[in-house]
Amino acid sequence: MDQGLQKKKKIIAVAAGREPADLVMKNATFVNVFTGKLQEGDIAITQGVIAGIGSSAGAGTTGDAVSYHGRREIDMAGRVICPGLIDAHIHLESSLVAPVEFAKAVIPHGTTAVVTDPHEIANVMGTAGIDYMMEATRGLPLDVFFMLPSCVPATPMDESGALLSSSDIKKYYRDPRVLGLAEMMDFFGVVKEDEQCLLKIDDAEVCGRKIDGHAPGLSGKDLNAYVAAGISTDHECADIDEAIAKIERGQMVMIREGTAAHNLDALIPLLTSGYADRCMFCSDDKHPSDLLHKGHIDELIRRSVAAGADPVLAIKTGSFNAARHFQLNDRGAVAPGYLADLTVVDDLEDLNIVQVYKNGRLVFDEAGNDVSGSIGAGQLVDIVPPAINKSLDIAAHDTFRNHFFLEKDFHDSGTRAVIGTVDGEITTTRQGFSQSIQVDKDILKVAVIERHHGTGHVGIGYLNGYGLRSGAVATSFSHDSHNIIVVGTSDGDMALAVNRLTENRGGIVVESGGEILGEVKLGIAGLMSDESLETVDLELETARTAARSLGVNPEIDPFMTLSFLSLPVIPELRITTRGVFDVTEQKYI
Repeated sequence: MDQGLQKKKKIIAVAAGREPADLVMKNATFVNVFTGKLQEGDIAITQGVIAGIGSSAGAGTTGDAVSYHGRREIDMAGRVICPGLIDAHIHLESSLVAPVEFAKAVIPHGTTAVVTDPHEIANVMGTAGIDYMMEATRGLPLDVFFMLPSCVPATPMDESGALLSSSDIKKYYRDPRVLGLAEMMDFFGVVKEDEQCLLKIDDAEVCGRKIDGHAPGLSGKDLNAYVAAGISTDHECADIDEAIAKIERGQMVMIREGTAAHNLDALIPLLTSGYADRCMFCSDDKHPSDLLHKGHIDELIRRSVAAGADPVLAIKTGSFNAARHFQLNDRGAVAPGYLADLTVVDDLEDLNIVQVYKNGRLVFDEAGNDVSGSIGAGQLVDIVPPAINKSLDIAAHDTFRNHFFLEKDFHDSGTRAVIGTVDGEITTTRQGFSQSIQVDKDILKVAVIERHHGTGHVGIGYLNGYGLRSGAVATSFSHDSHNIIVVGTSDGDMALAVNRLTENRGGIVVESGGEILGEVKLGIAGLMSDESLETVDLELETARTAARSLGVNPEIDPFMTLSFLSLPVIPELRITTRGVFDVTEQKYI
């Protein structure tokens, strides 16, 4: 008998009460995303799927009373069962660790699925980077779905490690884990009918897949054109008016709260009956410290509830809405036929996660109960790193082609634009022009160095609002081309930081007076570490403390803010290997 048919028969037999379930969660209170209410019942699970929901002793249910029994039965009285949480848009590379370490971090926070865009590593390695991430996520107790990078490089203004055309990525739609085309950042290209942009959109539509958007501030006729092209989501809304305008045009709004971009507080008012069904939660970019100490999608739900949002509506936004949008029709709800991807909490206000089930298997237990036979004092099920093709692994650890730098390589006598940072945001402002570093006025030199092909290209500008008083900060994690970006108070400090970064084959370096005060080694494509999340978090916090000690503005993240300065699709000014770029005017200045 066909294996799928056999599984279906088993589920039906359990649902009909002819056979015992593998597991029954007795006396459960669960979130019903369809009615918007809490309901009580016994949840019967078999073959990793919820087969049925019966009536708990003394609990009233709609319809005929149904009783389920299982080979294992667990009393869930006093707990609330929620669907597993889903991050609708994330770049796994931004966690700075390999996917297996990311999984270890987010599963205890109730996340059972993420939708990732691997455009960070694709900008470094091309399709080999997509292949690497697909292999590195296979078989994890966390479902990792993919949106194909639409803009590699982000725009023609970038110099990345690869150029991906529509024909390069089209083949990936054959993989069931590929859900569509990732954020179309080149909204100028879409509106101006760029053929490559439209070919990529058309390929996704022909395959029946979704197309994500990325269009901060887009409005009026340009927004109409962008949505008319087939782009169905946006995660760049910074205020409620922009979000409502995009919902009115039919887009789904991804409410984002990450390490660099903080939009949740402004968009929580969307979590009402009028707009919530058009919303999803996402993190976009999330550093280790936030994952370990603040949480993941659970943090967005918790904060939304604290701000007055209905808890069930917030949970639905963090689960079912994303599943429905991406046509993941077997998850996001506690109901018959849905995967038993479940997050168990003690209450809906504090949202303290006590257990997480993936496909009906306990993968996290706060108390360390050995329910599944593999969880002990460590609380989290053992996760074996997926095997990665040796040639892919070697290529991922050898991605630097730039030469070493001297102080004179950063000398520049020209007048350059000054980019202003914005506290708590990744947008920038115009702050005039400068011919030199002026530390007393918080005007620093910033440079982007092409590192993929050894061209020697160096773009130079100035930065205001960063706050550095001495030394330099450099990183190879610079969106989206991931060249080297460095900011410093002197040319000599900048050269030292860049050379140390190159020696490390990527990462983050904080330097002052010839001394390395903090560093994080990111040996996988210059983006991710081979070390544990805890180790990377410790290194990152040491580097962050060092940067703060050198005067970096406490209202910005020293590294995430720096890394976004090179992304030429977010207003107003950015810097690339060719110099300072005016995003609004689409020209170098």
